[in-house]
Amino acid sequence: MIEFICYTKCTTCQKAKKWLDDNKIEYNIRDIKEDNPSFEELADWYKMSGLPLKKFFNTSGLLYKSMALKDKLPTMTEEEQLKLLATDGMLVKRPLVIGENFVLLGFKESEWSEKL
Repeated sequence: MIEFICYTKCTTCQKAKKWLDDNKIEYNIRDIKEDNPSFEELADWYKMSGLPLKKFFNTSGLLYKSMALKDKLPTMTEEEQLKLLATDGMLVKRPLVIGENFVLLGFKESEWSEKL
């Protein structure tokens, strides 16, 4: 079973949840604001995803902007970035789908159709 990590007030997350339900895909839901991913989880997902670490940041979020992370991230190590992501779920790109051997970041219907 996959893990669906979302922020329930996010419209993209709501669309993604509806897509999962419409396609009868079973999942465990986890609210990213209430249950922030840990450093270890983020490190594992990052490795499994094969994506650049910057993709894990919610670059359109208010917190990202208020912390001026666009300018700070390039000078931070991967470990520092992962630790920062683990401090607040609102920094993490969502929704996330965690499968046995894959990670989906954001909601792209074509990508989800292919993986799920």
